[in-house]
Amino acid sequence: MTVSRTHDVVGSVETRGIEPVPDAERHGHAGQMFWTWFAANISILGLPLGATLVAFRGLNIWQAALVALVGSFGSFALVGALSLAGKKGGAPALTLSRAVFGQRGNAGPTLISWLSRIGWETITTTTAAYALLALLAIAFGVGRNTVLTLVCLLVFIVCTLLISGLGHATIMWINKWATVVFGVLNLIVMGFLVATVDWTKVLDAPAGPATGVVAGIGFIAAGTGIGWANAGADYARYLPREIPGRRLVVASAFGAGVPLVLLISLGSLLSAGDPALATASDPVAAINAMLPSWMAVPYLVAAFGGLLMSNHLSTYSAGLTMITLGLRVPRPVAVAIDVVLMFAGGLYFMLIAKDFYGPFTTFLTLLAVPVSAWIGVVAMDSLRGRDYDAAALMDTTRGSRYWYTGGFHLPAVTGWTVAIVAGLLFTEAGTSEKDVWFSGPLAGTWLGVNGLGWAISMAVGAGVYALLGRLGQSPRNAPAVSALNEAGR
Repeated sequence: MTVSRTHDVVGSVETRGIEPVPDAERHGHAGQMFWTWFAANISILGLPLGATLVAFRGLNIWQAALVALVGSFGSFALVGALSLAGKKGGAPALTLSRAVFGQRGNAGPTLISWLSRIGWETITTTTAAYALLALLAIAFGVGRNTVLTLVCLLVFIVCTLLISGLGHATIMWINKWATVVFGVLNLIVMGFLVATVDWTKVLDAPAGPATGVVAGIGFIAAGTGIGWANAGADYARYLPREIPGRRLVVASAFGAGVPLVLLISLGSLLSAGDPALATASDPVAAINAMLPSWMAVPYLVAAFGGLLMSNHLSTYSAGLTMITLGLRVPRPVAVAIDVVLMFAGGLYFMLIAKDFYGPFTTFLTLLAVPVSAWIGVVAMDSLRGRDYDAAALMDTTRGSRYWYTGGFHLPAVTGWTVAIVAGLLFTEAGTSEKDVWFSGPLAGTWLGVNGLGWAISMAVGAGVYALLGRLGQSPRNAPAVSALNEAGR
């Protein structure tokens, strides 16, 4: 039998939107998830995350390495577990979420997820434009100005659009080969950065408190895997159902964990000798200043390429999420709309905002709460048993199997809402101690001070949904083998 793959061919535009992938068009292997998450995490944004552990959390290098290991491997194991729903249901994560929250109830989590993607894309685009500006200054002696800033933003956005617009098959192909190229470049650059480390200061640094380790794990998890948990199924939906779930979990954890542990640990090393990286308004320039001048070009090329690998994945998912929200356009058009918004965000960061890391950490802190609430509900739903009806997922009318009560699956929507409130009670977010954007009434407690509002949100979401699901409305579909339980196969 000939397998049709007209929707997913390397080099051609993927015509499939959010509709589930039929079994006849499933292809690929679990190793694709390794390359996908490796590509998403070889950008230099891992360096300032590590710098933050030392400069603001007070950890030494050994503690920072432990935090990187637990936070990155653990959070991406969760990404892998949640991506099993994509293999099972054949649809993007937020489309599958309709079965959990109801056709109308899913709008809230989907909107938050889209905002999360836009935020990450803006940060990535801004950092890449800084890299390109620095590269032009070194290669051609061109100084930074407003016009050149606009051009650099546009170059990165066009590159993102070309890859994301083509779609899944092209992304998977590029992930593998570009990861090898940019991964090697990053290793070379990292070798020279290690040579700049003040090892006396690093080895003499005292250990930080245990609470700093706990807070650090939470910060790394929120800044890495938690941010991708609502996109894992987007890339697993073309995989054959018979692939063992545990392979996807392991591939995801190692794919992201290997580059993240290296980059975060290196960022911690660099900050132990000089805290400037943790507070730099232009992280690209701060790292570039640590290298010999002749290393600048390969470093900046590696920085640009690594950021592009992350950004095209986020943009692809954002396009699918916009369609799930109700935007009635072909997938490539949704991607194009997304990059326009990304461009506007990049302009704000580079030409208006005076601080890069203040908005960065504030963004991570606030959006981690509702995203974590969604994770808690969806994970519990999977553990309780979930099958997916392809027709019902695409049917947004009252006759849909997933209409529930007025379009809302009340146990899930209630669990998500209560979890957000609970998480925000323990959350404080701001660009500095004097510029606090939000502070929950319990932010001064141990859990709040250690930045665990997102973890509380995840636990409460799972608990409330489990309780209400038993007492009240149950899904209209019969229990099936849990997607998360497939990880044990």
